[in-house]
Amino acid sequence: MQPRPALPLIAVGVTLVFWASAFVAIRHLGHDFSAGPLTLARQGVAALALGAFALRSGLPRPTAAQWRSLVVIGVLWFAVYHLALNQGEVWVDAGTASMLLQVSPVLVAVLAAMFLGERFTTPLVVGLLVAFAGVALIGLSGSGNDGVDSGKVVLGALLCLVSAVTYSVSLILQKPLVADLSAIHVTWLACVIGAVTCLPFAPALASEVAAAPASSLWWVVYLGVFPTAVAFTTYAYALQHMTASSLGVTTYLVPPITIVMALVLLGETPPTVAYVGGGLALIGVAIARRAPKRRVADAVEKEPTPA
Repeated sequence: MQPRPALPLIAVGVTLVFWASAFVAIRHLGHDFSAGPLTLARQGVAALALGAFALRSGLPRPTAAQWRSLVVIGVLWFAVYHLALNQGEVWVDAGTASMLLQVSPVLVAVLAAMFLGERFTTPLVVGLLVAFAGVALIGLSGSGNDGVDSGKVVLGALLCLVSAVTYSVSLILQKPLVADLSAIHVTWLACVIGAVTCLPFAPALASEVAAAPASSLWWVVYLGVFPTAVAFTTYAYALQHMTASSLGVTTYLVPPITIVMALVLLGETPPTVAYVGGGLALIGVAIARRAPKRRVADAVEKEPTPA
């Protein structure tokens, strides 16, 4: 049965708001938690929060090929993505980090061209160059961190790009999964795999939890429940009913929401040059996604999981 037309859009809206808030929460928690322990805590809370709901509808039974995709998504998106983003936000502000992540639609197009047999089009190549020129400008902007040297700002920008790459790979892998498995099962299994991947950080997490103030612990719980358990599930649900290409466009709304939240809650904004770089990145994405790219969207929609 088809869902009401408004439900996928509501799911997208929930995802965007919670994901935008995650950039702010990660930035705030950087004073009390390092990247690895924060990732483990976030995925552990999310796995526990989702477990009760996921198991109410029975144990999921993925095929061997689906398990391979789930493991890759769990390691890349739910572990490496967050490790890179958490560390990257130590050196770049929340708004800048969210802008850097918006090169993901171009990367999705590149990966689809590489692994789904699509050719590189002129708009894709031009858009890729423009987008990464914007990314380079953001990396050189200083990113609103007066106390951080330029080398670490560039490294932080590169780590945000690592997050963008892992997100893009995972999106291509997840689309076929949610066609056969429920959104909540896919998200829960990926959270568990991500948490297991980060278990080596457990001793450090224990010591950082003991030293952290209660307010920071509640922020960690918020990160695990809302931007992870809820938002990743609503995103997977939306992906069931929208093309990956169309859904990717909606994430362009994350940076402005993040910038407003960061201004209100953290009192920080990206420097002017970073806005210029962010604008260039978005222009590059728009160029890359011109009409010839429609075939790539269809390929992501129809092709089996590249295992």
